[in-house]
Amino acid sequence: MNNTVTVALAQLDLIVGDVAGNSARILDYATRARDDLQADLVVFPELSICGYPPEDLLFHAGLRISVELALDEIRDSVKGIAVLVGFPEYYEDHIYNSCAVFSDGKTLSHYRKRCLPNYAVFDEERYFTAGKDAAVFALNGIRIGLTICEDVWQQAPIAADRAAGAECVIAINGSPYETKSQYHREEVIAARVTEVGIPIIYLNMVGGQDELVFDGGSFATAADGEVRFRAPPFEEGMYRLVLHGTGGSVELESDQVAELLADEASVYRALVTGTRDYVRKHGFPGVVLGLSGGIDSALVLTVACDAIGADKVRAVMMPFRYTSTMSQEDAARQAESMGVRYDVIPIAPMYDATVQQLETIFHDREADVTEENIQARCRGLLLMAISNKTGRMLLTTGNKSEMAVGYATLYGDMAGGFAPIKDCRKTLVYQLARYRNTLGEAIPERVISREPSAELRPGQKDSDSLPDYDVLDPILEAFIEEDLSVAEITARGFDRDTVLRVLEMVKRNEYKRRQAPPGIRISSRAFGRDWRYPITSWYRFPG
Repeated sequence: MNNTVTVALAQLDLIVGDVAGNSARILDYATRARDDLQADLVVFPELSICGYPPEDLLFHAGLRISVELALDEIRDSVKGIAVLVGFPEYYEDHIYNSCAVFSDGKTLSHYRKRCLPNYAVFDEERYFTAGKDAAVFALNGIRIGLTICEDVWQQAPIAADRAAGAECVIAINGSPYETKSQYHREEVIAARVTEVGIPIIYLNMVGGQDELVFDGGSFATAADGEVRFRAPPFEEGMYRLVLHGTGGSVELESDQVAELLADEASVYRALVTGTRDYVRKHGFPGVVLGLSGGIDSALVLTVACDAIGADKVRAVMMPFRYTSTMSQEDAARQAESMGVRYDVIPIAPMYDATVQQLETIFHDREADVTEENIQARCRGLLLMAISNKTGRMLLTTGNKSEMAVGYATLYGDMAGGFAPIKDCRKTLVYQLARYRNTLGEAIPERVISREPSAELRPGQKDSDSLPDYDVLDPILEAFIEEDLSVAEITARGFDRDTVLRVLEMVKRNEYKRRQAPPGIRISSRAFGRDWRYPITSWYRFPG
């Protein structure tokens, strides 16, 4: 006997807290899946009704009421197709991360997530109670097991589904992007398939949510371990997959296996997606940024233009007496080639007035970093004023290397609403700039090849204050993302005094990072949700 289930996978960008809007999209896609794809089952991502991650919104009584009303509407409205949706389930004094399958007003299956991640950016144990039981339902003669995200990273839930009679498993996910995450997901699912010998369908969401980006990349792995379906990354869409059941086994049929992206391409797409959705979901009419003629602001400008369109991007050059002619020429050239609104506002009058006002206090003190910071803060004030007057959000242009060691000015270049490259080390910034130019020259070659400088004093270079980035970045990665000790980092070939100096700078500048705007997470450990070092600390790094 040959049983068939046509599945529609809805890889969607849903908005946290927009229960009515998300539910309307679920109903719309369910209708399209039934009518256009002739699907028997349409599947939506983890917590699709309320968006993911809802964080402390889950504790608000109003959200509970909205979710329960939405569930009733979806269950009672969808006809002629089964629909699998994720939602927060409120039961007695508990909240569960749940999903259910509805069909023609009936509940075919109900499942509560069993494994709650509580590491990195995840803190689900703060909100949810773990489920205990497997859930398997039959559709057109095929028995389908249910899991949610972290469940498939562990052996027990999939084994329990198999023991309960599942011939295929569907996992709905809210799995955020980080470099190489798609490779890791497919490796994990391949391991689960090998253990239980049945296909697994993995549906992920797309879109940006604050610091997180969800990259989609939904896929299905057959019982032989081969990926038979993969959706395009970073794109909304609904995709058709057919399950053929024959004598207790299930075969997957699909005509689409999208290619995996190279690292630079996937990171760049993540930056564009995160920036686009932060602007769009907050309703900003556009963005403004300071364009210095350096590599960081050049990359942010291209990301912004690719994310929301050049017509919504405004760039401002704010030269001072230390700003080189090269920087001014390169900034103007890039702004013109990208087609953005470009303004030049010299800061000398503001700077001179500020220093003059402080003369009675500063008169007997030598010039130092204070005067450099005044330059940065004059620029920050101008940019924030433009942001306030126009409604455009101010993008900051600092990278992870600078944020790590404090090579940035509070209330100056750190002022702004969103930081697209906050989690990109300086060496990665160069790689991304070169990658973007392979798609069409956007960043002048001279910007990429010149030695980096903040241009806050005559002849200044970043290397005056910091180790070369080829040295600095591997040390930062070893400490921030791997938690290695001074001795372990030194054993990789780095000078011990340099390692100690770098780690002390990271520790000393935690107070700055706490005041920085949110930025897109692309690594396994970004400053923000999954970095929680104390500001006040007497810790000394042992050798």
